[in-house]
Amino acid sequence: MPAVLFLSCKKDNESKQENIPVVEKSVLKISPAPEGSPVSKYGKLQIKGVNLCDANGNIVQLKGMSLYWSQWSNGFWNKDVVNTLADDWKCTVIRAAMGVVKGGYLENSGEIDKLKIVLDAAIEKGIYVIIDWHDHDAISHTEEAKKFFAEMAAGYGQYPNVIFEIFNEPINDQWLDVRKYSESVIETIRANGSDNVIIVGTTSWSQDVDIAAEFPVKNGKNVAYALHFYAATHKKTYRDRAEAAIAKGLPIFVSEWGTCENNGDGFVDIEESLIWLDFMDKHKLSWCNWSLFNKMESASALKPEAKPSGKWNNSLLTESGRFVKKKISE
Repeated sequence: MPAVLFLSCKKDNESKQENIPVVEKSVLKISPAPEGSPVSKYGKLQIKGVNLCDANGNIVQLKGMSLYWSQWSNGFWNKDVVNTLADDWKCTVIRAAMGVVKGGYLENSGEIDKLKIVLDAAIEKGIYVIIDWHDHDAISHTEEAKKFFAEMAAGYGQYPNVIFEIFNEPINDQWLDVRKYSESVIETIRANGSDNVIIVGTTSWSQDVDIAAEFPVKNGKNVAYALHFYAATHKKTYRDRAEAAIAKGLPIFVSEWGTCENNGDGFVDIEESLIWLDFMDKHKLSWCNWSLFNKMESASALKPEAKPSGKWNNSLLTESGRFVKKKISE
């Protein structure tokens, strides 16, 4: 397991002007990723133009699963699950959706322990992992987000595996406010020594990528923008928005998408999901499907009887789970 030391934020190291927390860190000796793993193949990711690229500048398309909200995950945030997603499902990326409110990180600091288990397991397997501040109201928690990402950047930001997602889905916020928040958190991550890829949430549930393309963040090196969709609800209009954003030079990362309706339930629309998958392949957009969990709803990849021990046979996968697992490995 990677050894990671977290130290408390030192106020005398904070920028008084911008209130950027800086965490002292030890320089870690990073072991090579396992031979044949995605990280051994691609190395440290970067954004070049509109594309996610490997360390040599070649375009990369990651495919994987998003874990369910950490505070309601019922034991699924564990090493066996990560190993199964890497070995059996052939995921090149997993998204660790750490809940922030409603029993999440702000109320229970133990959520970070679950996160570290997933991060360590992903690093050990040599797959990419998204540290997701899974919050719909992140602007109200700006200072808490900065302190969290200061620790994450100091402790894990040296690993090529790590991607930061700093705002899950802004709902009622205006883009210029989301941009201001994002610039502050980006500066915090950079000040704590990590230039890894960062995913910025966009307004209206991370769907207004066309608006973000008009006014991108100022400190935009190695920054991509989130596009979220649910195939049975979000169709051509949303692809047209993405096309417009890409045409303006905006890098997009589909950090969450579902095969069903936007409430996470209802009709599993395989036909529209295939259209979206073709669209993402056309533009080489990396993606994570929502979600690896056994909740009784259409978006779940697992049936309710599936246990958090991994190694699920196909009889334990839902219609969505069987479809997405196949598409990840293609």
